[in-house]
Amino acid sequence: MHNKNISCLIVDDEIIAREVIATHLSKIKNINVVASCSNALEAFNCINTYNIDLVFLDINMPEISGISFAKSINKDIKIIFTTAYREYAVEGFELKAVDYLLKPIAFERLLKAVNTYFETLHHYEKNTETNTEVNDFIFVRSDRKMIKIDFDSIIYIESLSDYLKIHLEDKTIITRETISAIEAKLPNKKFLRIHRSFIISLKHISSFTNDEITINNKSLSISRSYKKEVLQILEKF
Repeated sequence: MHNKNISCLIVDDEIIAREVIATHLSKIKNINVVASCSNALEAFNCINTYNIDLVFLDINMPEISGISFAKSINKDIKIIFTTAYREYAVEGFELKAVDYLLKPIAFERLLKAVNTYFETLHHYEKNTETNTEVNDFIFVRSDRKMIKIDFDSIIYIESLSDYLKIHLEDKTIITRETISAIEAKLPNKKFLRIHRSFIISLKHISSFTNDEITINNKSLSISRSYKKEVLQILEKF
């Protein structure tokens, strides 16, 4: 089993279905259910609040279907579809879902889906490690051109809705990209997400408390949803 703690979101309009999934997941090591929602609108709010890794998502929901919801969220968040209707399976897999669970969901079947997710995660991390060993820079689009940015020159990254401000040692670059998308391109050993709006460079940290990090004479808040993981990492230094 994987060592990383996985933050899960359960989305289903039936309370019993949510409770069944939550009970199953409580038996699996390294799985943490951070929220349980009855509709897609609630789920959007949770994704904006918490750092979600995996969503157990019902397909047939009122107003916004699970399929529509899955198409609209960051592709780095993985989906395991849950439904009582077998005919939705093909569309679910076309969205590159990790798995598709047919209700009623047995624990053994859900465990198999979670193990598939862990295998996918392990494969992704291996590829990411390989890539970051080769590259020590990224390119971002700004002012109609692609600009090369060395990882070591980044102090911190700030999210402003659909835009990012990448604060470097000598200047600031603005690019139209989401913070989750650029986070996936950065090496984990050098950068740390401390807030839904901030990624910081570990090498540029001046000091930290339980609530904030000082970096280049700027104090940045550690959000509640990231605090536990952030402090665990920082206290190892």
